[in-house]
Amino acid sequence: MTIREAKLPSDEPAILSFINGLQDFEATFEPDRRRDPDFAAQHWRELQHRCAEKHGIMLIAEDADKAVGWAFAYEQHGELFIVEPERRHGFLAEIFVSPEARGKGLGRALIAGCEAWARDRGHKLLTIGVLARNPGAIRAYEGSGYAPYAITMRRYL
Repeated sequence: MTIREAKLPSDEPAILSFINGLQDFEATFEPDRRRDPDFAAQHWRELQHRCAEKHGIMLIAEDADKAVGWAFAYEQHGELFIVEPERRHGFLAEIFVSPEARGKGLGRALIAGCEAWARDRGHKLLTIGVLARNPGAIRAYEGSGYAPYAITMRRYL
């Protein structure tokens, strides 16, 4: 098992498959997920731009020299009402491990890699976005020491 920074363009096909894999997984409990053929390429272009603009990092998880997961984190600036030491922080925006590679600690290793990146950038905080209907991810993040912070609610009109 290895966690390393993404190497582009060679890791791009794997990352595109991880983007689609996450969409497919989330679509099982969140019907608003896009699954059209253009989505992964469009999202990938946006992530690359965000990574460059917000001092981000893309990590690849390998098992037996095969890319089996990834994580993407970037620097985020909080609102003015947040205390200064926590206003600029890391945000873990994407994490995915292929189904066949789950249960080996790769998700935790990817999170640890993002935490190390955030510490190296001088951040005191790393936040993670998670869908409310994904209790498995919530349990995994809580098991890694994360706690709920904010809740976004919605109502279809």
